[in-house]
Amino acid sequence: MHKRFTGAMTGLLSGLLLMAGTAGAQVANPSFGPGEQALYRVQYLGVTAGTAQITVGAPMQQWGQKVWPIISLAKTDSMASAWPIKDKFVTYWGEDGQRSLGSDFFADENHKRRRQRIQLEDGGKSARVIRQKEGAQPTESTHELPEGTMDVASAAFGLRRQGLADGQEYSAPVFTGSKSFVMRAKVEGRQQMKTPMGPREVFRVSVQTDFSEKLQTRRDITLYFTTDPSHVPVRLEADFVLGTIVAELTEYKPGRLLTMNQVARSTDG
Repeated sequence: MHKRFTGAMTGLLSGLLLMAGTAGAQVANPSFGPGEQALYRVQYLGVTAGTAQITVGAPMQQWGQKVWPIISLAKTDSMASAWPIKDKFVTYWGEDGQRSLGSDFFADENHKRRRQRIQLEDGGKSARVIRQKEGAQPTESTHELPEGTMDVASAAFGLRRQGLADGQEYSAPVFTGSKSFVMRAKVEGRQQMKTPMGPREVFRVSVQTDFSEKLQTRRDITLYFTTDPSHVPVRLEADFVLGTIVAELTEYKPGRLLTMNQVARSTDG
């Protein structure tokens, strides 16, 4: 795997799988809650390259507000990669159930570390970004954004908040830390698919992005969600300029049935 592409792809995959795995954290979705966990096998050009794990963490405080941390870990297979990667992406979903307050990205690629923090402010109309490479001083920048802007992961929360249905279309402004664009998604249809939970009917959802350079896609990214009320994401397909990746669900554990009101009471003691 191209070493420069590997790091970028793994970080993006982390966000995209998080986008699928955590879309719709809200009271209306009884399957979602702290403790939910999904594990995916990741293939690059038809060869198993690593895994991605998405976990809904315990309630916590971030920037003075109560949040659910949604944690995605992506790592390469040590037997298949001479460019070891272990990336962590966390989005902080606010207790109001409306949006993410920001995210942290920790990259560990070929034993070199860097970090990016995005704090979304004023309802997503601005962002404070802090970047730091290992051994260097942090740099900080601010960005004016369209109202309601989210990170890649939390943008899909709105998709399931509206409810997946045949023909449904959805769009949201997204900020990556350096680039802003509108992410668009459409439910294209249903089909049968084998999953670790047995045969399931799934929604096929196309996702249009506007990433550039290594992460530019040849066609829309495709996600598959079960059509039952839990809408578990079971497969992701993405065809980038430098190669195709496929991520398939291998293990799934539902979370605790916990509403945001219960979270508020529990964190208040």
